[in-house]
Amino acid sequence: EPMEKVTGKLLLARNKTMCTAESCTGGYIAHLLTSIPGSSSFYDGSVVSYSYKAKEDLLGVSREILESKGAVSEEVVIQMAKGALASIQSDYVIAVSGIMGPDGGLPDKPVGTVWIAVGNKNKIEAQKLHFRFDRQRNTQLTATNALNMLRKFILTDI
Repeated sequence: EPMEKVTGKLLLARNKTMCTAESCTGGYIAHLLTSIPGSSSFYDGSVVSYSYKAKEDLLGVSREILESKGAVSEEVVIQMAKGALASIQSDYVIAVSGIMGPDGGLPDKPVGTVWIAVGNKNKIEAQKLHFRFDRQRNTQLTATNALNMLRKFILTDI
């Protein structure tokens, strides 16, 4: 069963909702979730914030953090997650930022570097992952891993 369905069923069983703040996936997680009939019962919406300006204006990410840490950082995905929760008012959130390729990598952040944050208003967890595939596969892997990370977070959120 696809991870978006597993996560959706878990949210429905707990009568909870989620939202997303997507950068590198460009709305792909939202697409996966909204492809499920009845997903409006558990999915509230997304902010696709690709540029620094969109991250600042739509999610309240600090310009100073963007400039000092870069968009692909733990600090930024945590701020993206908090901003999405504040504006969309869901129970849970996924935030992602990364370098999907084939260009854009840096020595300390090669292509395939992704930060994922999941959480709720009380706690945000972030994780750094590294993928080594093409842009499409890196995007798919980011989405699946983000949804699984949220699933695990929900299961421990009592």
